[in-house]
Amino acid sequence: MSTGRAAVVTGIGSYVPPNRVTNDDLAARLDTSDAWIRSRTGIAERYFVSPGTSTGDLAVEAGLRALKSAGDEQVGAVVLATTTPDQPCPATAPQVAARLGLGAVPAFDVAAVCSGFLYGLASAGGLIAAGIADQVLLIAADAFTTIINPEDRTTAVIFADGAGAVVLRAGSPDEPGAIGPLVLGSDGELSHLIEVPAGGSRQRSGDRPAAPEDHYFRMIGRETYRHAVERMTAVSTEAAERAGWLLDDVDRLVAHQANARILDAVSDRLGIPAERQLSNIARVGNTGAASIPLLLAEATSEGRLTAGHRVLLTAFGGGLSWGAATVVWPELQTI
Repeated sequence: MSTGRAAVVTGIGSYVPPNRVTNDDLAARLDTSDAWIRSRTGIAERYFVSPGTSTGDLAVEAGLRALKSAGDEQVGAVVLATTTPDQPCPATAPQVAARLGLGAVPAFDVAAVCSGFLYGLASAGGLIAAGIADQVLLIAADAFTTIINPEDRTTAVIFADGAGAVVLRAGSPDEPGAIGPLVLGSDGELSHLIEVPAGGSRQRSGDRPAAPEDHYFRMIGRETYRHAVERMTAVSTEAAERAGWLLDDVDRLVAHQANARILDAVSDRLGIPAERQLSNIARVGNTGAASIPLLLAEATSEGRLTAGHRVLLTAFGGGLSWGAATVVWPELQTI
């Protein structure tokens, strides 16, 4: 039997901004069509922030719902996973904590792009295991459209905005909701596959100004696809093995909602049938770090994910970074 303090999911919440954008809306200004977008990404619609709305605004809404779900008004720490902080300095998490009325709790950001939620789980779990906090609010939020070139059809049709959050409490590794073995990895030699070249110290300390396009998100799609499928398959297999699960034991596969083709390829390689794969990419697009908790919250609310389901979480993102974890889903109230 496992011993020690585990991080246990006790509340969940999500939020997408109200501005719904369909494929036809994008086709009206881009050289694309609804059929082209659906066939290559599986996306039909998504939600964009309105001018003046920030990642912090999204995070506050999702965090508030997660706190209400858990029945708690106070936590001992806040972790925010994001690629689109409200500003380069300071971190966005302390401001989110203050807006939620959580007082002078420790709060910090985690930057692992689309793997951010899983890296955030590791960070939050570490705070609990070390006794620094008995409860942690973990939020993953991205306003990805603020770093996407609106004229680039290869990215503008994929990425969207949203936030998801969980409340984690100290508990037993053997109870429902306990986060199982986490497996994480990265490969910085391939960082060029997913990047925003400008805006950091490397560009700012150079002797040439950045080109306007260097301030936008870039992704080399074909190579990213291959690495995403390979890494998510491998890390998912390892996480299941560490948990003592067979892949046949998995009731729900919850993968980062990157692209429908990637999702299907990972599911096929793992031998997990389509009916056990949860997905919402058709309706919300790729919401970066927010995609996994947003999907967990939605599936719980809709009854597609219920107490007792053995859930395999996996993600891949810039860095390159990737990760996977297991959890037996608990009984949760959704807001």
